[in-house]
Amino acid sequence: MFWAVALLLVSGCAACSSSENGGEEPQPTPPTPPAEVSCDVEAYVTSENLAYRFTKVDTKFASVSMSPSKIKLDPTETYQDIDGFGAALTGSSCYNLMKMSAEDRARFLKETFDPEEGMGFSFIRMHIGGSDFSMDEYTCCDKEGIEFFEIPQIEREGIFPVLREIMAINPELKIMGSPWSCPRWMKVNPNTMKAPYNSWTSGRLNPEYYDEYAEYFVKWVQEMEAEGFPIFAITMQNEPLNHGNSMSLYMPWEDQLAFIKHLGPAFEREGIDTKILLFDHNYNYDNKSGQERYPLHIFADAEASKYADGSAWHSYGGHVSELDYINKMAPDKSIYFTEASIGTWIGDGTWNGVLKSCILNDFEHNFLGVLSRNGSGVIMWNLMLDQDRKPFRPGGCSTCFGAVQINNGTYSYESLEYSSHYYDIAHCSKVVKAGAKRIKSSGYTADGLTYEAFLNPDGSYAVLALNRSGKDISVAFQGPAKGFRFTIPATSIVSLRWSEN
Repeated sequence: MFWAVALLLVSGCAACSSSENGGEEPQPTPPTPPAEVSCDVEAYVTSENLAYRFTKVDTKFASVSMSPSKIKLDPTETYQDIDGFGAALTGSSCYNLMKMSAEDRARFLKETFDPEEGMGFSFIRMHIGGSDFSMDEYTCCDKEGIEFFEIPQIEREGIFPVLREIMAINPELKIMGSPWSCPRWMKVNPNTMKAPYNSWTSGRLNPEYYDEYAEYFVKWVQEMEAEGFPIFAITMQNEPLNHGNSMSLYMPWEDQLAFIKHLGPAFEREGIDTKILLFDHNYNYDNKSGQERYPLHIFADAEASKYADGSAWHSYGGHVSELDYINKMAPDKSIYFTEASIGTWIGDGTWNGVLKSCILNDFEHNFLGVLSRNGSGVIMWNLMLDQDRKPFRPGGCSTCFGAVQINNGTYSYESLEYSSHYYDIAHCSKVVKAGAKRIKSSGYTADGLTYEAFLNPDGSYAVLALNRSGKDISVAFQGPAKGFRFTIPATSIVSLRWSEN
């Protein structure tokens, strides 16, 4: 029984490589509701050659006690809590969504965010002020003086309506906010730290404005929540070591260390429990001398550390294994993966070529790789762009694909195409629910086989598995009371969920 649902996951360029699958595959088709089937285990498969595209497979319980290929789940040994999976809801994504008819948009959003009937995306990232994928360059306080703070109409009219629709579908949605730049009047020259720096690109936060900028975050959280949008977490700066983004702010760890000592107390005074996350950049620290192990410098300061819940990461440089050392040195701090993109620089540069190149690599590195290292959530980049990879800002990424692609000639539901990012997110969010705990899973091993297991809040179990090998792998999964057999096709990913009640 098949459920052809198009889902794509946004992955980092460092995690993607080209792959030769031969022959042109048809473009992904829009998702359709699954037929009712009698099965004990929800099972979904997506393969690198796209022969399976979130295909639902009827799976029954069976005795596997004597199986030599048994993987055993142990819910008595638990690890981190899982907060969810999703993509960035940028101004560009909302522009495309608002171009759809109300009926088509509602259909897509329900299939993507509904936790019961859809994919259950449960986590989004938003820009605080503008970004390279907003409809303009701006902050929430472009007139000098924090008393002039106001979320601009470009967001109230272009982003808030979409966000309200999503919140109505999934009221438990978690929102993370990240600024691409502070207001320009708060910037100084990044080299001299003296002269004003009236540019959207680069600059450094003037220490004289630390209190005002802390108030900026306070007001943003308060205004968003007054609109009905609870803010789960913020990062202090998107890509703090990147001088060159069209909207950017250079914020080395020394600056974040100093600034969080103003931001943390400001949140405390206002009773704001929004998590504060450090860094929000690449595993290789953009090769900036002295910036290696960025968050650990801040965790080492007792006063700053008490305000920092954890750290956030991108995969455009370096390797996910960097998190091993971060975990070792700060085991009590959370980890989130917050951005990766796919684009024409990957594989043969075509939509299908990128999809096939990234579907396994991203799942291995940005999902299983992060989750196995105590990651609590994974968010990819733009939820939706058009077939021209638009809209994007001058100086921003003109080569990035969205998790979903829409045709700008019709903006219709029928024109939607789903990338690897959507598939990867869906495989996780469909079976691993917000509030789940990662649990111990052990036993059978095979070349190319990777897996992680979870206990959901409703008591159901979930497994995410990857087969990188060129051969099918037959596995027996054993929960505390129930077991079943499942064959993971060659070069594919699978997600499973079942209840033993």
